[in-house]
Amino acid sequence: MKNFSCSCGQTLFFENTRCLNCDKKVGFDPTDLRMYPLNPDTKSSPTSARTLCRNSADFDVCNWFVTDPGRNYCLSCQLNHTIPNLLVPDRRRWWKNLEQAKRRLIYSLLTLRLPVKSKDIEPDGLAFEFIEDKRTNPHVFEEHVNTGHANGLITINIIEADRVSREITRQYTGELYRTLLGHFRHESGHYYFNRLVNSPALLDEFRTLFGDERQDYASSLQEYYANKRSKVRDPNLISHYAQAHPFEDWAEVWSHYLHMVDTLETAAEYDMQQGSKLFDDIDQLLGKWSDLSMMLNSLNRSMGLEDAYPFVLSDLTLKKLRFVHGLIYPS
Repeated sequence: MKNFSCSCGQTLFFENTRCLNCDKKVGFDPTDLRMYPLNPDTKSSPTSARTLCRNSADFDVCNWFVTDPGRNYCLSCQLNHTIPNLLVPDRRRWWKNLEQAKRRLIYSLLTLRLPVKSKDIEPDGLAFEFIEDKRTNPHVFEEHVNTGHANGLITINIIEADRVSREITRQYTGELYRTLLGHFRHESGHYYFNRLVNSPALLDEFRTLFGDERQDYASSLQEYYANKRSKVRDPNLISHYAQAHPFEDWAEVWSHYLHMVDTLETAAEYDMQQGSKLFDDIDQLLGKWSDLSMMLNSLNRSMGLEDAYPFVLSDLTLKKLRFVHGLIYPS
C-alpha cells in the first residue's frame, strides 16, 4: 500500500477523508490509484472535476471518487449487492469496517491489473453481500450465514466486522490469523481461480501442486470440520484450513500472496531494504518477504504482541506462490 500526498504536501493515508494540514476533503481515484483534494487549488477543468461516492455523503463509509459517468457510487461501492440494516445498532460501524477492508482488497486487485467489474456490468463480474444470521439478529431470515463465495458473489457474515466477536472466534477455532482483510483476500481467490486457471495446461499444473479439485467439495468440508481438532496440520500446507480441499488450499495461498505484495509495497514506500515493488522477480519478492516477515514478528514480540505473520512457508508452498505469481504476470 502506497502513501499519498495532498496538494499542500501533507502525507495522506489510504483511509483519510480530510487533510490534517490544510483541512481539504480528499478522496481516492481508482482510475490512477492516487488521492486528490475534492476542491483543488487550481481552477478545475471538466476533466479534473471529481465527485465523492454517495456513500461518503450519506453514510460516511467511503472516501473514493465516482469514476463512471452517470453513476452515484464509486467502483468499490458499485460491487455491493447487499449491505447491513443500518437501523440496527452497531451495523453502520460494522459496515464501515467492511468497506475499509474491501477497498484495500480492490486496491490490490487494481494494482495487480486484475479485472474488477461488477455483476451489473458483466455476468461473470464480482459482487459482495454483507449479511447476518439469527445468532446476532433474531429478526433476519437466515439461520446461519457462512462467509464464502459462489459464482462471483462474495458473502461476509457481518459479525466478522466486530473485533471482539472475531477474536473470540479466532481463539475458539485455533486459527493463527483471522482478519476482515484476510477474509476478503481469501474469498477473492475463489473468484479469480475461474478467471485465471483457464486452460487445460494450467489446470494440470494446478492439480500437480494443489490436488484434484474435482473431489466433492461439500463432503470434504464436512469431513474437515468433523475432524479438525484431532487432525494434525500438514507442515507442507500454508495453514490448517488449506487441508480442507484443494480449492481452500488455493484460496489460502492466493490470500497470502496478496498479503505479501501489499506489505512489501508498504515497506518499499518507507524506503526499507526489505521492501519490494509489485513487479519484482518472484525469487526476489519471496526473499524479501522472508526478511520482512521475520522483522515484523520480532517487532511484535518486542511489543509483547503475537507474531504479525505466524506462518512457515514450505518448499511446496513456495512453488504454489510462484504459480500464483505466474498467473498474474504471465511470461
